[in-house]
Amino acid sequence: MATPATKTFTLDGTLLEACSCMAPCPCWIGDDPDGGSCDAFVAYHVDKGEIRGLDVSNLSLVLVSQIPGNVLAGNWRVVLYVDDKATEEQRAALLDVFGGKLGGTPADLAAIVGEIVAVHPVPIDHRVEGGKGTLRVGQAVYAEMANYSDAQGRPTSLHESIFSTIPGSPAYVAKAATHQVNVPEHGMTWEFSGRNAVQGSFHFEA
Repeated sequence: MATPATKTFTLDGTLLEACSCMAPCPCWIGDDPDGGSCDAFVAYHVDKGEIRGLDVSNLSLVLVSQIPGNVLAGNWRVVLYVDDKATEEQRAALLDVFGGKLGGTPADLAAIVGEIVAVHPVPIDHRVEGGKGTLRVGQAVYAEMANYSDAQGRPTSLHESIFSTIPGSPAYVAKAATHQVNVPEHGMTWEFSGRNAVQGSFHFEA
Protein backbone atom coordinates (compact mmCIF):
# COMPACT_ATOMS: atom_id res chain seq x y z
CA MET A 1 0.00 0.00 0.00
CA ALA A 2 1.34 3.43 -0.96
CA THR A 3 2.21 5.75 1.88
CA PRO A 4 0.59 9.19 1.86
CA ALA A 5 2.76 11.97 0.46
CA THR A 6 4.38 14.14 3.09
CA LYS A 7 3.20 17.72 2.98
CA THR A 8 5.80 20.45 2.63
CA PHE A 9 3.82 22.74 4.89
CA THR A 10 0.54 22.90 6.79
CA LEU A 11 -0.56 26.17 8.37
CA ASP A 12 -3.73 27.00 10.32
CA GLY A 13 -4.46 30.42 11.75
CA THR A 14 -6.28 33.73 11.48
CA LEU A 15 -6.30 36.67 9.07
CA LEU A 16 -6.71 40.38 9.77
CA GLU A 17 -6.86 42.72 6.78
CA ALA A 18 -7.79 46.36 6.25
CA CYS A 19 -7.54 48.76 3.35
CA SER A 20 -8.40 52.24 2.08
CA CYS A 21 -11.59 51.12 0.30
CA MET A 22 -15.03 51.67 1.76
CA ALA A 23 -16.66 48.54 3.18
CA PRO A 24 -17.14 46.06 1.69
CA CYS A 25 -14.04 46.16 -0.50
CA PRO A 26 -14.72 45.94 -4.27
CA CYS A 27 -11.40 44.16 -4.85
CA TRP A 28 -12.81 40.89 -3.52
CA ILE A 29 -15.36 40.73 -6.35
CA GLY A 30 -12.86 41.81 -9.01
CA ASP A 31 -13.86 45.47 -9.32
CA ASP A 32 -11.32 48.29 -9.21
CA PRO A 33 -10.53 49.70 -5.77
CA ASP A 34 -12.21 52.87 -4.56
CA GLY A 35 -10.12 55.82 -5.76
CA GLY A 36 -8.34 53.66 -8.34
CA SER A 37 -5.65 52.31 -5.99
CA CYS A 38 -5.57 50.63 -2.58
CA ASP A 39 -3.42 51.00 0.53
CA ALA A 40 -3.68 47.91 2.70
CA PHE A 41 -2.20 45.45 5.13
CA VAL A 42 -2.73 41.69 5.14
CA ALA A 43 -1.80 39.99 8.43
CA TYR A 44 -1.49 36.26 9.03
CA HIS A 45 -1.08 34.63 12.44
CA VAL A 46 -0.19 30.92 12.48
CA ASP A 47 -1.94 29.26 15.41
CA LYS A 48 -0.48 25.90 14.49
CA GLY A 49 1.84 25.02 11.65
CA GLU A 50 4.85 23.20 10.26
CA ILE A 51 7.07 24.02 7.29
CA ARG A 52 9.33 21.18 6.13
CA GLY A 53 8.99 19.67 9.61
CA LEU A 54 9.83 22.92 11.39
CA ASP A 55 7.28 24.13 13.95
CA VAL A 56 6.15 27.71 13.18
CA SER A 57 3.18 27.85 15.55
CA ASN A 58 2.29 31.15 17.26
CA LEU A 59 4.16 33.30 14.73
CA SER A 60 2.86 36.17 12.58
CA LEU A 61 3.64 37.75 9.21
CA VAL A 62 2.25 41.01 7.81
CA LEU A 63 2.28 42.48 4.31
CA VAL A 64 1.94 46.27 4.15
CA SER A 65 0.89 46.83 0.56
CA GLN A 66 0.34 49.50 -2.07
CA ILE A 67 -1.92 48.11 -4.82
CA PRO A 68 -1.80 50.37 -7.91
CA GLY A 69 -5.04 49.24 -9.55
CA ASN A 70 -7.23 46.17 -9.93
CA VAL A 71 -6.10 43.58 -7.41
CA LEU A 72 -6.04 40.81 -10.02
CA ALA A 73 -3.60 42.78 -12.19
CA GLY A 74 -0.94 42.44 -9.50
CA ASN A 75 2.11 44.69 -9.22
CA TRP A 76 1.65 45.05 -5.46
CA ARG A 77 4.45 46.96 -3.71
CA VAL A 78 5.02 45.28 -0.34
CA VAL A 79 6.97 45.68 2.88
CA LEU A 80 7.03 42.41 4.84
CA TYR A 81 7.09 42.24 8.62
CA VAL A 82 7.96 38.95 10.32
CA ASP A 83 7.44 38.17 14.01
CA ASP A 84 10.62 38.96 15.92
CA LYS A 85 9.98 35.87 18.07
CA ALA A 86 10.86 33.72 15.04
CA THR A 87 14.31 32.18 14.84
CA GLU A 88 16.31 32.80 11.69
CA GLU A 89 15.28 29.35 10.45
CA GLN A 90 11.59 29.98 11.19
CA ARG A 91 11.72 33.40 9.53
CA ALA A 92 13.30 31.94 6.39
CA ALA A 93 10.67 29.18 6.29
CA LEU A 94 7.77 31.65 6.58
CA LEU A 95 9.27 33.81 3.84
CA ASP A 96 9.64 30.74 1.61
CA VAL A 97 5.94 29.94 2.03
CA PHE A 98 4.52 33.45 1.70
CA GLY A 99 7.08 34.32 -0.95
CA GLY A 100 5.62 31.55 -3.09
CA LYS A 101 8.64 29.24 -3.19
CA LEU A 102 6.81 26.21 -1.77
CA GLY A 103 3.61 26.30 -3.83
CA GLY A 104 0.02 26.10 -2.70
CA THR A 105 -2.34 29.02 -2.13
CA PRO A 106 0.37 31.33 -0.75
CA ALA A 107 2.21 31.00 -4.08
CA ASP A 108 -0.89 32.21 -5.92
CA LEU A 109 -1.01 35.25 -3.66
CA ALA A 110 2.73 35.86 -3.99
CA ALA A 111 2.35 35.89 -7.78
CA ILE A 112 0.48 39.22 -7.65
CA VAL A 113 3.26 40.93 -5.68
CA GLY A 114 5.45 42.95 -7.99
CA GLU A 115 8.08 44.15 -5.53
CA ILE A 116 9.10 43.25 -1.98
CA VAL A 117 10.70 46.50 -0.87
CA ALA A 118 12.03 45.29 2.48
CA VAL A 119 11.70 42.60 5.15
CA HIS A 120 11.81 43.59 8.83
CA PRO A 121 11.63 41.51 12.04
CA VAL A 122 9.37 43.32 14.55
CA PRO A 123 7.11 42.54 17.52
CA ILE A 124 3.66 41.63 16.22
CA ASP A 125 0.53 41.47 18.39
CA HIS A 126 -2.30 39.85 16.39
CA ARG A 127 -5.56 39.16 18.25
CA VAL A 128 -9.04 37.99 17.29
CA GLU A 129 -11.56 37.79 20.13
CA GLY A 130 -15.35 37.75 19.94
CA GLY A 131 -15.53 39.15 16.43
CA LYS A 132 -13.08 41.95 17.19
CA GLY A 133 -9.59 42.08 15.75
CA THR A 134 -6.61 44.15 16.82
CA LEU A 135 -3.18 44.33 15.22
CA ARG A 136 -0.01 46.07 16.30
CA VAL A 137 3.14 45.72 14.21
CA GLY A 138 6.00 47.44 16.00
CA GLN A 139 5.67 51.19 15.36
CA ALA A 140 4.53 50.56 11.77
CA VAL A 141 0.89 49.41 11.97
CA TYR A 142 -1.99 49.72 14.39
CA ALA A 143 -5.58 48.66 13.64
CA GLU A 144 -8.84 47.85 15.40
CA MET A 145 -11.75 46.22 13.59
CA ALA A 146 -15.04 44.39 14.17
CA ASN A 147 -17.11 42.23 11.86
CA TYR A 148 -20.56 43.09 10.57
CA SER A 149 -23.40 40.82 11.69
CA ASP A 150 -27.00 40.00 10.88
CA ALA A 151 -30.04 40.63 13.09
CA GLN A 152 -29.23 37.47 15.07
CA GLY A 153 -25.64 38.50 15.65
CA ARG A 154 -24.14 36.03 13.16
CA PRO A 155 -21.09 37.40 11.32
CA THR A 156 -21.59 38.55 7.73
CA SER A 157 -19.47 36.33 5.49
CA LEU A 158 -18.26 36.35 1.91
CA HIS A 159 -17.91 33.07 -0.01
CA GLU A 160 -16.74 32.08 -3.50
CA SER A 161 -15.35 35.52 -4.37
CA ILE A 162 -13.03 35.92 -7.35
CA PHE A 163 -10.27 37.17 -5.07
CA SER A 164 -9.46 36.14 -1.51
CA THR A 165 -6.47 36.28 0.82
CA ILE A 166 -7.81 33.10 2.49
CA PRO A 167 -9.12 30.98 -0.42
CA GLY A 168 -11.28 28.06 0.64
CA SER A 169 -12.42 29.74 3.87
CA PRO A 170 -15.25 32.21 4.50
CA ALA A 171 -14.17 35.83 4.88
CA TYR A 172 -15.94 37.87 7.53
CA VAL A 173 -16.73 41.37 6.28
CA ALA A 174 -15.66 43.97 8.83
CA LYS A 175 -15.00 47.66 9.41
CA ALA A 176 -11.79 49.11 10.82
CA ALA A 177 -12.46 51.82 13.39
CA THR A 178 -8.71 52.52 13.27
CA HIS A 179 -6.22 51.72 10.49
CA GLN A 180 -2.84 53.39 10.81
CA VAL A 181 0.33 52.69 8.83
CA ASN A 182 3.54 54.64 9.47
CA VAL A 183 6.36 53.46 7.21
CA PRO A 184 7.72 56.76 5.85
CA GLU A 185 11.09 55.26 4.93
CA HIS A 186 9.31 53.27 2.23
CA GLY A 187 6.74 55.89 1.25
CA MET A 188 3.87 54.17 3.07
CA THR A 189 2.04 56.45 5.49
CA TRP A 190 -1.75 56.56 5.85
CA GLU A 191 -4.55 56.65 8.37
CA PHE A 192 -8.20 55.69 7.89
CA SER A 193 -11.28 55.30 10.06
CA GLY A 194 -14.48 53.45 9.21
CA ARG A 195 -13.05 51.78 6.11
CA ASN A 196 -13.01 48.17 4.90
CA ALA A 197 -11.61 45.30 6.93
CA VAL A 198 -11.69 41.51 6.64
CA GLN A 199 -11.28 38.77 9.24
CA GLY A 200 -11.17 35.02 8.87
CA SER A 201 -9.37 31.75 9.40
CA PHE A 202 -7.11 29.96 6.97
CA HIS A 203 -5.82 26.49 6.22
CA PHE A 204 -2.88 26.45 3.82
CA GLU A 205 -1.01 23.32 2.77
CA ALA A 206 1.09 21.97 -0.06
